Amino acid sequence: MSEVVLTERRGRVLVMTLNRPEARNAVNGPVAEGIEAALDQLEDDPELWCGVLAGNGKAFCAGADLKWIAQGKVAGLSTKRGGFAGITKRQRTKPVIAAVHSHAFAGGFEIAIACDLIVAGEAVKFGLPEAKRSLVALAGGLVILPRLIGEKLALEMAVTGDAYSSQRMYDAGLISRVVPNDDVLETAVSLALAICKNGPLAVKASREIVLAARDLTPAEHWTMADKVGWPVFLSEDAREGPRAFIEKRKPVFNQE
Repeated sequence: MSEVVLTERRGRVLVMTLNRPEARNAVNGPVAEGIEAALDQLEDDPELWCGVLAGNGKAFCAGADLKWIAQGKVAGLSTKRGGFAGITKRQRTKPVIAAVHSHAFAGGFEIAIACDLIVAGEAVKFGLPEAKRSLVALAGGLVILPRLIGEKLALEMAVTGDAYSSQRMYDAGLISRVVPNDDVLETAVSLALAICKNGPLAVKASREIVLAARDLTPAEHWTMADKVGWPVFLSEDAREGPRAFIEKRKPVFNQE
């Protein structure tokens, strides 16, 4: 695995850590490739059920590496499958939690919203400052964010370029937990471990059904939910869960 993106297994959780603290974990080509490789590891290993994405040092991620942009290497900041930073357009089946312990602006913010859940420090601020530099947030800030917090607030963030507190983002429904900055990583890992106590088939199906709401009509969403959900009910794990409850023991889920 790339030295600029470290991975650590914690049970069934893969902790993926951006490791360019000297550059505030800014995204360059190796970081984009490293994130993609870490997500491949998460997706391909049947023993891993959930991921956590964090940043080493004082920053979560400063966004795109301006030195790479100045050298004309903009294309190198993305991967073919993952988009910017190897994650913003990546198709995944397993949940990933962003552990944001420091301010997340521009591309760093877009990386966070590309994750399924966000745990943020109480002193953290989020924003899309691109307009202040006559740039446009093309890595999800203008496409995904309106679906998550609503058109009006997303538009305000985009056209003012101002920073917004983690509490404001929590109130808008973007963030799952707001905790002291020093507790962000462990809180995110604890949340991931809690997810891993559940049946992996049910978690994958539930994630797929919820995310589909962004693009489907209600009627299409009902049809899709039945198509994805009913196979889970017919699985061995669906029998193991109720059996464990009746027998007052922890369930043993084995299916992928």
